[in-house]
Amino acid sequence: MKLLKQYFLFTFTISWVCFITVAVIAQRTPLISPALQLLQQVLVLLGTITPSLVALFLTRRSGITGETTKLLGRIGRWQVNIKWYVFAVSYIAIIKLLAAIIYRVSTEAWPLFGQDAWYIMLIAILFSTWVQAGEEIGWRGFVLSRLTAKFGLALSTLLLGLVWSVWHLPLFFVKGADTFGQSFPLYLLQVTALSVALGFLYWRTGGSLLLVMLMHAAVNNTKDIVPSAVQGATNQFALSNSLVAWLTVALLWIFAIYFLIRMRAVKQMDE
Repeated sequence: MKLLKQYFLFTFTISWVCFITVAVIAQRTPLISPALQLLQQVLVLLGTITPSLVALFLTRRSGITGETTKLLGRIGRWQVNIKWYVFAVSYIAIIKLLAAIIYRVSTEAWPLFGQDAWYIMLIAILFSTWVQAGEEIGWRGFVLSRLTAKFGLALSTLLLGLVWSVWHLPLFFVKGADTFGQSFPLYLLQVTALSVALGFLYWRTGGSLLLVMLMHAAVNNTKDIVPSAVQGATNQFALSNSLVAWLTVALLWIFAIYFLIRMRAVKQMDE
């Protein structure tokens, strides 16, 4: 646990300094110069990849021969059943479409749909999958297996989901970010349920970081098939009034409960 405490301390300190600096610049500087825009972009990037940088640093510092290679090698675990690729790419899209159908049945009207073409989303997923290494080497690759050894896989996915959600909190105060002003309590519920699904996928694929990176990218790029965000929202700690958002949360947790039941007896990740 000492190693995990160090991990969370370093990760939150570095990421939050970056994210809070970006938020302060955005709040206090109405007209941002190109130089400040570049600084913001660099800080957001640094804050985003910090979870994996810290994981690699602590793994390297441990001095255990082959640990860094083992950790990075999980990115190359691509030989898994095709159904898990389908699961990774389609999971959030299916949930969003189910939410739209329930919305239609409940209100006799369709919710707002996103405007991006499916092939644009697919291209975005393929390109951004590799970007997710900046988080997933840390969260799933480094943290989840260590939490699982102490708490079991099911509880660990929940604990990691809470931590992962809170790590994003400063981004809810960055003007221009898609999370600005949105409901953080709702986000926490969504991300914790997604953490369970990602943990389930990681377990079922024998610890494939590639697959969780793919799913992370798919979530980011398909979540707005049926948008949950409330336009003009300004209270980050208020509950959302979006029916689509709450339907999404309900569906995410229905599936999460099933995954938790499947994972309840797992005490160690298959390395």
